[in-house]
Amino acid sequence: MFGGMNFFPDLPRPFNTQYRCYPVAMLPGTERSDVEAGGKIIMPPSALDQLTRLNIVYPMLFKLTNAGTQRTTHCGVLEFVADEGKIYIPYWMMQNLMVDTGGMVQVESATLPVATFSKFQPLSADFLDLTNPKAVLEMRLRHFACLSKGDIVAINYNNKVYELNVLETKPANAVSIIECDMNVDFEAPPGYQEPSVSRPQPMEEEEEPELDISQMLPEESGFIAFAGSGNRLDGKKRRTNSETEIQERQLREYSRGIPDYNFQVGNIRFIRAKKPKDKDDKENEAESFKAFEGKGQNLRQSKKK
Repeated sequence: MFGGMNFFPDLPRPFNTQYRCYPVAMLPGTERSDVEAGGKIIMPPSALDQLTRLNIVYPMLFKLTNAGTQRTTHCGVLEFVADEGKIYIPYWMMQNLMVDTGGMVQVESATLPVATFSKFQPLSADFLDLTNPKAVLEMRLRHFACLSKGDIVAINYNNKVYELNVLETKPANAVSIIECDMNVDFEAPPGYQEPSVSRPQPMEEEEEPELDISQMLPEESGFIAFAGSGNRLDGKKRRTNSETEIQERQLREYSRGIPDYNFQVGNIRFIRAKKPKDKDDKENEAESFKAFEGKGQNLRQSKKK
């Protein structure tokens, strides 16, 4: 009666095995650039058989340890096609572990919390020259399964490798980044200085010269009205129009319709046809001119008495 009931469920047991470590470039067959540019390793088929029987937690995450240097890192698994007793990992991961080609690496299963925050520091200022460094990092991190604080990860973009130091991860020193919403921050590269931007000095306002319309008048050509000489019927000499009077007449014609650039709101200007004469000219005119002081002649002769 108790055959269908399981009072002692199978608890996940850890996976802990040693393998010889080799770079991905030594993997037999075609070149695997997708493995070199990510954070996942290739394990032998026997590891998959053992992992299935251990009832581990998915996704499969592993902790790699170099016992000689006590360096650790975390990774995921991409395929189970390696030769027995060997694993193939990215070269940047071998540098973090400080392990030589063919060295022994301890591989054990790990359960990591989901990442909420990570902070990176590019080792070269060339990474900041990209159009959108944050978008590039987000795209390349899709090939990673987890991040470990202190690791120097390498991403490949436009046939160039950029190295970034993982300065901080939350909520733990090692986190899973599979299907997570993670905030990313950047630290300035070592020795990087912000480019100094020189502020332009304010230009002094120069007073614009007044517009002299007389210099813009076209040269008169052809017939000019009332510019010739004439004779009076009474024999007196007729005053002819001088060049100054002709130019003044042209100036009045061409200046008609030109806006007043010195206009201020609230002021009303009354433009008169003739400019007022100076005070001295008015006094001289008053002294020389006297009304009704001339002599006249009567056309009808008076009868003598």
